[in-house]
Amino acid sequence: MHLSKRPRRLRSSPTLRDLVRENAVTVDDLILPLFVSEKVTGRVPVASMPGVFQLSEKELIAEALAAHDEGISAVLLFGIPEVKDERASQAYAKDGVVQRAVRVLKAARPDLLVITDVCLCEFMSHGHCGITHFHGDQAHVENDASVELLVKTAVSHAEAGADIVAPSDMMDGRIGAMRTGLDAAGFQDTIIMSYAAKFASAHYGPFRDAAESAPAAGDRRTYQMDAANAREALRETALDIEEGADLVMVKPGLPYLDILWRVKERFGLPTAVYNVSGEYAMVKAAAQAGWLDERATVLEQMLAFKRAGADLIITYWARQVAGWLAGKK
Repeated sequence: MHLSKRPRRLRSSPTLRDLVRENAVTVDDLILPLFVSEKVTGRVPVASMPGVFQLSEKELIAEALAAHDEGISAVLLFGIPEVKDERASQAYAKDGVVQRAVRVLKAARPDLLVITDVCLCEFMSHGHCGITHFHGDQAHVENDASVELLVKTAVSHAEAGADIVAPSDMMDGRIGAMRTGLDAAGFQDTIIMSYAAKFASAHYGPFRDAAESAPAAGDRRTYQMDAANAREALRETALDIEEGADLVMVKPGLPYLDILWRVKERFGLPTAVYNVSGEYAMVKAAAQAGWLDERATVLEQMLAFKRAGADLIITYWARQVAGWLAGKK
């Protein structure tokens, strides 16, 4: 028997390769992150993220509806308020930037899935994800007091019409508290997508430019996960599922494919991955320098996420990927 050439025989033509392909990316996998700002009147480019913009409310609607027309069924909203304070009061204000954006998006396109990031960093004057006390250059975030504000924020998003709330703060116990708060307010059907395994990462820098959320002092290592820990990621994910998370997320993406694989294999819950700003910016820079083929590189990365177990891919390339999958150049 001549078995040695069997694998290569199955790679010998595009049709054969398509026939035996194990994974595929579809437009249904994609979620587009968008930044809506009270401080702009149009589209303001994010210098460290070519092709990404801070958007006025009017431009947000145009961008989200164009993406939906291209087959992207969900957007993830981040809000940038005009005014910040030490209680993040605009995060849970009835007429806050995110709450208004949700209302106009759902009015314009009811079948668009609107996901809201639930965190306080964009709304805090100091840029941390909760109520914070500083000791020199060290930041101490109060867990339980911060969770109370996060629950208020999630409920306000649900009241505005959000389909899914996505807490990204990494406070302990926030999923259980959020589920209880949403249920008590009559939003039993509002879905929670937890940033269950969110690591303290060097890959978030461009996002902090876009969201204007860099910490004024200290860092987030006391509440985001240590990059060295894999078993801890599984423990964190298990706790969030036990507390009521409907979907779980791994963030960042490419440096943590092993975590994505373990989370999906262990729990089997619908699992998202966030292809974060640093991953985006690196490829953009290399492509602009002529060092990489952007389309080929990005599509290969999307396949890597699928192969590692992702059901949902949050990516700033969502519209471009949708076009490439549809055959556009």
